[in-house]
Amino acid sequence: MTMNIAESRDTERAALNTPSDLSPEATATLADSINRLVADAYVLYVKTKNFHWHVSGPNFRDFHEMLDEQSEQILESIDPLAERVRKLGQPTLKSLTQILQLASLRENQKDFVSPYEMLVELMNDNISIAKSMREAHGVCDDWDDVATASLIEQYLDETEKRTWFLFEAARAADSGGH
Repeated sequence: MTMNIAESRDTERAALNTPSDLSPEATATLADSINRLVADAYVLYVKTKNFHWHVSGPNFRDFHEMLDEQSEQILESIDPLAERVRKLGQPTLKSLTQILQLASLRENQKDFVSPYEMLVELMNDNISIAKSMREAHGVCDDWDDVATASLIEQYLDETEKRTWFLFEAARAADSGGH
């Protein structure tokens, strides 16, 4: 018996369909929201790490260490969120192309960014992610998905703390980052 591509895809999807008391519509909707959070987390991780590597100026050590800590915290959120998608029986992100398509955040590829601009950009990105997390939490509430909501609450608190630290660090810097 020969299987066509569509049948093969249906078989693959069925193989990923982890049993759940949530409806297929619920798991698909929840997975979409979570995958968008994962995509944004990847973009924010890379941007924060980029700025960690390229920060300069008199506050170098403090900013360098803070950005390193923040990038690690962001990275640590990705796997539990992606695994939550799989627990819901849905596919996770599979490529950098897909990540960039789903992400609401944008990369920063400038050759030079002042420390002040770095802090403000990251602060604004964290604010954007916090908003997305609140929206995803609302989706969880709509489908009575307490487990995903609980994960989001933890990461939302961490995101708000990063926002606070970036705000305070930027407030102490002038527009040149000093």
